[in-house]
Amino acid sequence: MNTYKKAIILISILFSTVHLYAQIYHVEPLNWWVGMKNPNVQLIVNGKNIAASTPEIKYPGVSISKITSGESKNYIFIDLNIAPSTLPGNFPIIFKIGEKTVQKYTYSLLQREAGSENLKGFSASDVVYLITPDRFANGDPKNDVVPTMLETKLNRKDQSGRHGGDLRGIINSLDYIENMGFTAIWPSPVLENNMPEYSYHGYAITDFYKVDPRFGTLDDYKELSKKAKQKGIKLIFDGVVNHSGSKYWWMDDLPFKTWINHPDSFVMTNHRRTTNEDLYASNYDKELMTKGWFWTNMPDLNGANEFMANYLIQNSIWWIETLQLGGIRQDTYCYSDKSFLTNWSCSIMKEYPNFSMVGEEWSYNPLIVSYWQQGKKNHDGYTGCLKSSMDFPTQMAIVQALKESESSDFSKGMTRIYEGLANDFVYTNPNALLVFGDNHDMDRIYTQLDKNLDLTKIALTYLFTIRGIPQVYYGTEVLMDNTGFNGNHGVIRTDFPGGWAADSVNAFTGKGLSADQQNMQNYMRQLLNWRKNNTTISTGKTLHFAPFDGIYVYFRYTEKETIMVVINKNEKEIKLDTKRFNEILTNKNKATEVLNGERFQLNTGIKINAKSATIFKIE
Repeated sequence: MNTYKKAIILISILFSTVHLYAQIYHVEPLNWWVGMKNPNVQLIVNGKNIAASTPEIKYPGVSISKITSGESKNYIFIDLNIAPSTLPGNFPIIFKIGEKTVQKYTYSLLQREAGSENLKGFSASDVVYLITPDRFANGDPKNDVVPTMLETKLNRKDQSGRHGGDLRGIINSLDYIENMGFTAIWPSPVLENNMPEYSYHGYAITDFYKVDPRFGTLDDYKELSKKAKQKGIKLIFDGVVNHSGSKYWWMDDLPFKTWINHPDSFVMTNHRRTTNEDLYASNYDKELMTKGWFWTNMPDLNGANEFMANYLIQNSIWWIETLQLGGIRQDTYCYSDKSFLTNWSCSIMKEYPNFSMVGEEWSYNPLIVSYWQQGKKNHDGYTGCLKSSMDFPTQMAIVQALKESESSDFSKGMTRIYEGLANDFVYTNPNALLVFGDNHDMDRIYTQLDKNLDLTKIALTYLFTIRGIPQVYYGTEVLMDNTGFNGNHGVIRTDFPGGWAADSVNAFTGKGLSADQQNMQNYMRQLLNWRKNNTTISTGKTLHFAPFDGIYVYFRYTEKETIMVVINKNEKEIKLDTKRFNEILTNKNKATEVLNGERFQLNTGIKINAKSATIFKIE
């Protein structure tokens, strides 16, 4: 064999060797920051035969503390330590086999935005506007259909399909949201849901680091956060750490068999959420609850796997830092491993002490809901750092109170909300609860209250004046409902009128709204803007009196101000004798209705309209 042929063979062998290890598919987190309180970050590197290589980094202040190969040869985990003195910049991660470099990957450390460590979360001073982005407003029709996605159809008549709403639509609507008096927005997930069908809702995520192109881009998401903040509106991120979509990029090649629960066959969760607290729950039921899949197309992520736990925690922090968030709403909170939930919530709060997170625990039992709140002393020793829980018990009590007839044994009707509020002693911080009349997973509040405008107004007035953080589902302000399609999520999440250019009714401008819709929208706008800077409502104490004759009266008060709210569920106007409230009204003799300015003398009684909730400032 001549020298020329030998050279060709050697070059071919060398090229083949490099090619075997040349392609890196994913490195996550996509970037990190200098100056974080936790100096450590764990990179997951996914690439062909990447586990056969050894990574090296030569950048001042950055060192590799540990290297772990996955069970799959296509994964490697690199633990980095970033010294406090490290400067932002780009550096190569060099992957070697022996002395040979087979791949280089440029990684970025960024400078944090000023004040990132002091990011302030949502609180009872806020009112949250919950949005299903696909159904809210179509700001960019060019991204309606993306041919590379598995679901490419757009059909507004299909309640299970995509309708075209996007991030640009929310950005374009910020003036409306601000004008209505909302101070925080919670869009349901806008991350990639590359599923073959029913992908619009966002909860079957297929890439935790990628915005779904049908919603827009990462730059759009950043723009939404920045422009919302300029208007005093916080952006809440809807997170999902319990499950992903079945088309996630790692599903055909898991780093570890324990990366997800039940990787070889579908096993459904039993949804027995009380097993987390139940003294007598079997291990069988406990494991099925937290390790079963949430749905057939939603694999259960195993937070008990330390690498998955790191992945999910870092992903949440990455989004907080990238978007400069004002909070996280965590979906299906109680379905994850409890030790992981402690680790997840406390890791975030250590990094951002002023931040806020709310967890979804869909239980109507306050004992179950209170279990997860930070500072709760539980019988099993469970502790976590979750500030807020979703107050499903109050949601149910409101509907029952307004729909039931008043009971002679004082067990029904307005007693429901009176006794519901009396249960606050089980919570470590009742004022941090998220209170709501409905959300994207239940019938619209207007539907639940049989399309009764007066009762809907009462429900919302109650939510906006009791302790806690009110949340309103988009369209409630124009009486959107799903009557006749009860429980149908696609109809519950119907399109916001005016969000599409061809809409004949436009809730943003008021065009085509009925008299009742305009009434509700104006009422909410006035009430929310009154509430916006009212510290008596957001931080004041509460005093309430037992309901009588279909009337419920409660007070929110501070040393400087007293607010009285009167709910009259009766079909007729009443004149309220205020003597029974003397313990708080002593030396006070005037009341002014806050929404219309009408003034009353307390000693002569106060006129209360039929089927109404009226707010008074006491002087």
